Amino acid sequence: MSLFVREASFYKKFFTLTLIIGLQNIITFGVNLSDNLMIGGYSESALSGIAIANQIQFVLQMLVMGVSEGLVIMASRYWGANDVGSIKKIASIGMRLAILVGLVMWLVVFFFPQNLLSLFANDQSVISEGTKFVKIICFSYIFFSVTSILLATLRSVETVKIGFILSSTTLIINVCLNYVLIYGHFGFPSLGVQGSAIATLTARIIELLIVCIFVKRFDRKIYLKLRDFFTIEMGLFKQYVKLGSPILMSNFLWGIAMATQTSILGHMGAAAIAANSIATTIFQIVSVVVFASASATTIVIGKTIGEGNMNKIRSYAKTLQMLYLIIGLGTGAALFVTKDYVLGFYTISAEARDLAMQFMTVLSITVCGTAYQMPALTGIVRSGGDTKFVLYNDTIFMWLIVLPASALCAFVFNFSPLITFICLKSDQILKCFVAIVKVNRFKWIRAFDSYSPEAKKTAV
Repeated sequence: MSLFVREASFYKKFFTLTLIIGLQNIITFGVNLSDNLMIGGYSESALSGIAIANQIQFVLQMLVMGVSEGLVIMASRYWGANDVGSIKKIASIGMRLAILVGLVMWLVVFFFPQNLLSLFANDQSVISEGTKFVKIICFSYIFFSVTSILLATLRSVETVKIGFILSSTTLIINVCLNYVLIYGHFGFPSLGVQGSAIATLTARIIELLIVCIFVKRFDRKIYLKLRDFFTIEMGLFKQYVKLGSPILMSNFLWGIAMATQTSILGHMGAAAIAANSIATTIFQIVSVVVFASASATTIVIGKTIGEGNMNKIRSYAKTLQMLYLIIGLGTGAALFVTKDYVLGFYTISAEARDLAMQFMTVLSITVCGTAYQMPALTGIVRSGGDTKFVLYNDTIFMWLIVLPASALCAFVFNFSPLITFICLKSDQILKCFVAIVKVNRFKWIRAFDSYSPEAKKTAV
């Protein structure tokens, strides 16, 4: 079998989706970067405070993303089968779950902010700054959850440009308000981290209003109405739980794992927290194409299955793996080349700067592994129907290998933050060996007994 399929339509669809989703992601991460840069110029303790506070936001994002991914996998198949009615019902299920997640996270963060933040750091000045931030930003959780589900529903039917437009608007609003509220320009008071939180909350409210207007007046594929979210079909709900619960659990455990990683580094000093925050933020910006390729894969594979074109799946999977490797090498090179330039924007200590440089060097290598195994497993394998495998794989690597070993490095053997960081990111390379075997055995192509009769007839 050729490593590259000879279908121009396949490449056009994949790269168009990857490009637009990637642009959306880079602007979305740009919101975090603007907070990061502006607070980085305010004070290092404020930067570290927002860094640990954003770990809670990251857990929320992973949970909502888990709900969204289950929605996209199911809805893209029904889009391939031209069943818009079922897509609306799936959107209703996803919306209820996402709002529940946002509400629970708000309750926990609003009433127990210091207890949560003390898990990530022991520096009281850092915890104090982080508390000021989360007491305001937690009110954005519901808005973020609703917006994410609406965008996921649109993405499942290949409407992706609105996400880019929305993210661009959010970035502009956030940057302008950050400039005004953090430092107190144009007669406004200087609010520091509280100003940054108010800016982000305002941007989240406005982006929800924009996407609601788009769905109401401009969408011509689904025609979502408010009443569509007040009904639920138990048959589809059971399908969603069967398919989506492993994704939700996997994302939850991954979010907790990332927060635990920050906690490990956080207890190694404020410089390590700041360096990790900078390195991770820059990594997210540079690697947007990697994550976009996984989202594009989910749509392409899901729609192909919904259309009943099962004979194309194997050749698509082979080609996608080669594309992932090319993307990974390009991303690693970009991160390595830009790391010196980016650090010039930060006002941080020499120790934090040196650590950030080292961390980004490590990430420029491990991103090559991330670029292959992450879209291969979360894009190809999950969209093929095997949603449990990623849960098992991540649990074993992260919770049984990486985190225990990293904790030993930091707290027992007292290794440097660099050695601990390398240990924390080692799974990105190790998972590649598992992904190669899993994807190319093709046992992830499931017989979808919970889907339409057409899908069952064509499944292998």
